[in-house]
Amino acid sequence: MNKKSTKERAQILQLLVEGNSLRATSRITGASINTVTKLLVESGEACAWYQDTNLRNLPCKRVQVDEIWSFVYSKQKNVPEGMEGEAGDVWTWTAIDADTKIVPSWRIGSRDAEAASDFMQDLASRMASRIQLTSDGHKPYLSAVEGAFGADIDYAMLIKLYGSTTEGQKRYSPAHVVGAQKGIINGTPDKKHISTSYAERQNLTMRMSMRRFTRLTNAFSKKIENHCHAIALHFMYYNFVRQHKSLNKITPAMAAKVTEKLWEVKDIVDMMDAYFEDKQKGYQK
Repeated sequence: MNKKSTKERAQILQLLVEGNSLRATSRITGASINTVTKLLVESGEACAWYQDTNLRNLPCKRVQVDEIWSFVYSKQKNVPEGMEGEAGDVWTWTAIDADTKIVPSWRIGSRDAEAASDFMQDLASRMASRIQLTSDGHKPYLSAVEGAFGADIDYAMLIKLYGSTTEGQKRYSPAHVVGAQKGIINGTPDKKHISTSYAERQNLTMRMSMRRFTRLTNAFSKKIENHCHAIALHFMYYNFVRQHKSLNKITPAMAAKVTEKLWEVKDIVDMMDAYFEDKQKGYQK
């Protein structure tokens, strides 16, 4: 099979990170669905490795965390017999730095205490110094943050209070927020920076940038592996390629001093090629 050029592969990845489904990308580029899927898998593996390796010792100061719901194959109530553990609800735990906008850590799994602990342990391992952390009122955060950071953190919870939804809009409209309570859990967090706004905005970015996260479509993930690959590719693009107006047209990775150059999608393809070349030689595990 002939390998597509760097330009052709970059076009496919560009379409995927801009919210197109696998089949839509196949139709637009003329590439087969198998080619598009294979490129997603390869890019996701390489992007996950690259970010795991390079997003270390980060100068984050004000970090916000949240969880976003999705599903694989079917919603939890419709999981077929024998597919337990392979299908159903999937939660993505995300962290974002309020200053550099970098996403230093994410975890994919359930919404329980074990997943929260794994997520916080990973986040803590990537920070260069003490941070102020804000989460919502999800209880597993309490033990997870303490286990990962100990007393070396300024931690607060923002608990939103919701009113009743308008009749007839219960299914599609979020509940109306009528207030919020700020609770200091540990340390001395700055009250004016107790917020989850950036984390919630990142959730919207994920739903707009990954077709499989869009509600009420048939583009949802059919396999958990491909779901993970799509998320790794999304964050690679978000951290290293996508320019932010609030950062004076630089990327989060540049703002966080992870890289000095402005990446293009072509650079993701080049990184991917180098990764698999090294892997073939036995350099990558």
